[in-house]
Amino acid sequence: MAVGLDFERPVVELREKIKELKTFTAEKDIDLSDEVRRLEERLIKLEQDIYGNMTPWDRVQLARHPERPTSLDYIELLFSDFIELHGDRAFGDDKAVVAGIATFKGQPVTVIGEQRGRDTKENILRNFGMPHPEGYRKALRLMKQAEKFQRPVVCFLDTKGAYPGKAAEERGQSEAIARNLVEMAGLTVPIICIVIGEGASGGALALGVGNHVHMLENSWYSVISPEGAAALLWKDSSLAKKAADTMKITAPDVKQLGIIDEIVPEVKGGAHRNAKEQAKAIEAILDSSLQQLLPMSKEEIVAHRYEKFRTIGTFAFVQDEKINNN
Repeated sequence: MAVGLDFERPVVELREKIKELKTFTAEKDIDLSDEVRRLEERLIKLEQDIYGNMTPWDRVQLARHPERPTSLDYIELLFSDFIELHGDRAFGDDKAVVAGIATFKGQPVTVIGEQRGRDTKENILRNFGMPHPEGYRKALRLMKQAEKFQRPVVCFLDTKGAYPGKAAEERGQSEAIARNLVEMAGLTVPIICIVIGEGASGGALALGVGNHVHMLENSWYSVISPEGAAALLWKDSSLAKKAADTMKITAPDVKQLGIIDEIVPEVKGGAHRNAKEQAKAIEAILDSSLQQLLPMSKEEIVAHRYEKFRTIGTFAFVQDEKINNN
């Protein structure tokens, strides 16, 4: 049976019922086409009702779906001639970050992605998609190489956050993230960032300083996870759903705030329903971004990125009444 989340359980159960009827029909040579058709019509309406009225917490759950496509899945579907490169030339190779060179429609690019696992064994290998400082330094090494050879950089963001363990802190986790922010701000080649799942805190932002930043429809992007916010605000991480409802972390919210450029539409029910179709939607927006950015000069690329982040948010100046009266 397919993996279903709590809010979509009626949809998953109805899909399974339709599948069982079709199998029974084929095995027993019995005509149940009318019943199957009625159930399929009911399924269409049910999907519209459920997926058309998702809460922020529902979207968070979809972003965490165990079958959701990962960075490596999209790299395989979107790029050709991908060659993965390893190591930060200082400590080691962080498998929570995958990076390498590839071609996109004939255009050489550098691709960097945060990579989680699908099962326990792979999650342990990938540290559950939480990079160590050597992961960010590997990413920066590849970005500087891209600048040298004038290749655009494509970053896939998908992490619960940078790894907060003692060893990571000892090796300079905060410094590695901060250096990436500084270096990415001044990189003279186009940078396109796409949030494909979870975009949590500095762990995501360390690969998120781009000329264009896009988000998949059911991903989320925030300075902290809903559980972390709930623990800080109400001393109770079980209130994550309440936090998600108030944090403005979904793609539509973040788009309205001016933090991202475009929302990438998802396959109904989430990207995991059809990774190939989802990759086509990403391909279209990636192609559009490259067409806009590649004609720019180095100076224009840096200025464009600076202006993008400078204009995020709004500012209000309120005069102090005491000072004004004096």
